Amino acid sequence: MLFCVVSFAQTTIKGEIFDNTGLPLPGANVVIVGTSTGTVSDFDGNFTLTTDRTPPFSVRVSYAGFTAQTIEITTNNQTLTVTLAEGNELDEVVISASRTPERIFESPVTVERFGLKEIKNTASSDFYDGLENLKGVDINTNSLTFKSINTRGFATFANTRFMQLVDGMDNSAPALNFPLGNLLGMTETDVLSVELLPGASSALYGANAFNGILFMRSKNPFDHGGISAYMKKGITSQDAGGDNEYTDYGIRMAYKFSEKFAAKVNFGYLKGTDWNAISEKDKLNRGLTRADIDYDGVNVYGDEVSTNIREVAVALIDRGILPAGAEMLVPSVNVSRTGYNERDLTDYRAESIKADWGLYFRPWENDFEIQYVGKVGSGNTIYQGANRYNIKNFFLQQHKIEVKNKNFFVRGYVTEDNAGDSYDMVFTGININRDWKDDKTWFGQYTGAYFQGTLLGGLTDSQAHDFARQTADTGRYLPGTPEFQNSFNKVTKDPDLRTGSLFQDNSKIYHADGNYNFADMIDFAEIQVGGSYRRYKLNSFGTIYTDIDAPINYSEVGVYTQLQKSLELSENVKLKLTGSLRYDKSELFDGFFSPRVSGGFTINENHNIRASFQTGFRNPTTQDLYIGLDVGRAILVGAAPDNPERDLRDYSVADETLSSFGAAILGQQAITRNGRDAYSNSFFASSAQAFGNSGNPADLEIANSEMVKPEQVTSVELGYRGKINDFIIDASAYYNAYNDFLANETVVTPFYGNVSLTDNVPGTNIPLAVAALANGDYQAYQTYTNTDEKVNSYGAAIQVSTKVFDGFDLSANYTYAKLDFDVKENPDFRTNFNTPEHKVKMSFGKTQLFKNFGFNVAWRWSDNYFWESSFGDGDIPSINVLDAQINYIVPSLKSTFKLGATNLLQEDYFTAIGTGYVGSQYYISWTINNL
Repeated sequence: MLFCVVSFAQTTIKGEIFDNTGLPLPGANVVIVGTSTGTVSDFDGNFTLTTDRTPPFSVRVSYAGFTAQTIEITTNNQTLTVTLAEGNELDEVVISASRTPERIFESPVTVERFGLKEIKNTASSDFYDGLENLKGVDINTNSLTFKSINTRGFATFANTRFMQLVDGMDNSAPALNFPLGNLLGMTETDVLSVELLPGASSALYGANAFNGILFMRSKNPFDHGGISAYMKKGITSQDAGGDNEYTDYGIRMAYKFSEKFAAKVNFGYLKGTDWNAISEKDKLNRGLTRADIDYDGVNVYGDEVSTNIREVAVALIDRGILPAGAEMLVPSVNVSRTGYNERDLTDYRAESIKADWGLYFRPWENDFEIQYVGKVGSGNTIYQGANRYNIKNFFLQQHKIEVKNKNFFVRGYVTEDNAGDSYDMVFTGININRDWKDDKTWFGQYTGAYFQGTLLGGLTDSQAHDFARQTADTGRYLPGTPEFQNSFNKVTKDPDLRTGSLFQDNSKIYHADGNYNFADMIDFAEIQVGGSYRRYKLNSFGTIYTDIDAPINYSEVGVYTQLQKSLELSENVKLKLTGSLRYDKSELFDGFFSPRVSGGFTINENHNIRASFQTGFRNPTTQDLYIGLDVGRAILVGAAPDNPERDLRDYSVADETLSSFGAAILGQQAITRNGRDAYSNSFFASSAQAFGNSGNPADLEIANSEMVKPEQVTSVELGYRGKINDFIIDASAYYNAYNDFLANETVVTPFYGNVSLTDNVPGTNIPLAVAALANGDYQAYQTYTNTDEKVNSYGAAIQVSTKVFDGFDLSANYTYAKLDFDVKENPDFRTNFNTPEHKVKMSFGKTQLFKNFGFNVAWRWSDNYFWESSFGDGDIPSINVLDAQINYIVPSLKSTFKLGATNLLQEDYFTAIGTGYVGSQYYISWTINNL
């Protein structure tokens, strides 16, 4: 046997890294200047770096929040002792604002950063919740595992105006077109940094970057190796749901096999009990209670089904069940079926399971890198859109291939979702009722019993209604009984909303984008070019979209360029100018340009003034275009050019969606309608209601919503960042003007007659459309359209941070947001601004109160505001929330222990109508080797 030994020169560098108080800095980066070769300090601040380079060369030592140092290496086996001075927020480096690294101090637009220090010291239960403490940020809590992040107003849980990127991938669910919180996000031990760019950013990031973008970057295994893990254990406490166990743990494993190949894998699991939603307030804000006959509770489902019992009496007379004239003893009032509480239709199980893995290849041992990344996420949560949905065993996956170096990237990825066993809780309640007894039978029994109670029993009106409901509800399936459970299982496995509630979907997004920075090739300015392509494949099997026959496909493309130039006007005085231009084209709409111009004026090392003018656009979302969903109160019908005709519905006398008068007019017992009438033959719903109250056709107002087109915004922003004495200040103000603002209108379409009222009932002068409304022969729709009304918003934010009392961190910020829109003049048009006018947030803490012990306290207050959505409208009271944590580092165990609590004041609160009240969380966590 022959053995060949190849020897080559190696240089080894060892050292330790401390902060300016003498404490070790774990996770500090040590990189050979001009290469990607480097290492990271361990939990005790020690590092070892081996390279085939021979001295002399330089290494750069850096750590987030500290001033980096460059050190000359002159000999082999050199030992370094490095002390990094703590910097300030102005020294932090961000990438998102200009798609290139730059100090946040010099960023041309407002940007927020949440780094490793903030992640480790957050008083929230996890890093994602901790983002709520950033200025200008709203987090609306849908459930324990699904929170929606937004900036600058217009917030809903279906937050299609805000983009969320994880390592460059948009992690929106294809079916929904928005991210489900952090379901497909990151485990806490793998987070390198989080950046948030509020405001219009379409010039660089495209259609969905309309209100802002959240960027989450993970740790590269070439730079951050080893095994790290965390475990959190505690309870959630809520007045409605009681005290329940809460578990959250995750692990990260990363290894650099060589200078050419590295890999990592992450896994996270969370389990708890969701916030119970138990509101029994009247969803329609009429002041009704459960004692009222036409009650429709916020978190009570099945009572959405309502009918005028006098009309039922007329039908019973026609069938010979009631005597002639009986309708005179039956009042013309609406009665709703008895509903089920939400807690009877879900177990409130909150669960999140996610994993990701990555293979990283550097063929030439430099910064040229090829990546394959895969992500999967599954779990249970509650989502509130037009209805309340139990998202059960939902599955989401992504796969990405990316090639990049410091000057360019090209990536392509696919996102696919599967709805699993998810179901609509509103239709679950409706169809359990119908599975037991159909609507026609129930209302017939109710009306007959009312008539008998008043005619023969001598009951008062109230007593007769009680007797009628008791009679009609006899034998009703009750929660907890086998009959109820069998019906529940049957309904939640049936995707036909006429009989079931199953939510089906298997949609996909295919996306590719790339960027090239010519900084190393062109000296006079930094020039970037890039582009993106996206293709949607919607496949809900007709349960959400109008795709019952086949999946729906459409695509979007965009290209952009940016030029950035820094001018040295004098010593310490700089002007940084940035110009961007993007062109986008959807196959459904005309293309258009989105420019951005910004400037940053650095007066000296401590003061910078920035100003920007930018435009943004938002293509109508998948739901805006192709939805075809019956939510009970109305049918949601999207406004893609070919969509309304695809939404076909049957109406008949037999199921009481068509009156006998209507059947006589139409000459048939059943009709089929499509959604086109919503856009071409409709009244505003508010005017139809006014007509119902007055009987005066003059109250009717034609709607005929316009087909949808892209929405645009023009934004002007002015800001300041600087240091005055010991205070770091970041302030900004903006004004947004919207064109073709995209929202919803609620309309009704008559089954016969035109809304111009030019055709009459034969032999009369009564317009057919008026007769249709009077006889209940109409369908309510929610349309997707644009308004030519003036919609503007404006606001401001300021943050001041400093150190007090010998090293304590103190920070406070204030945010102001205001909608400029005449709501009274447009009662049928929903902007969904849904944002407090005033917000105040503060934090106070110290990472080293004494050796290895730190703490942090965060408080936030927000003003009351009015929430509007397709599910329900109402006032949201002001909130006052206090979070706190203490932590202790045990170097010998390479561990950090944290004891924390959120909502310490124990005042349950809510951020939207219909959601569960948010209670408190108490937890203890153990984090190992999280560098």
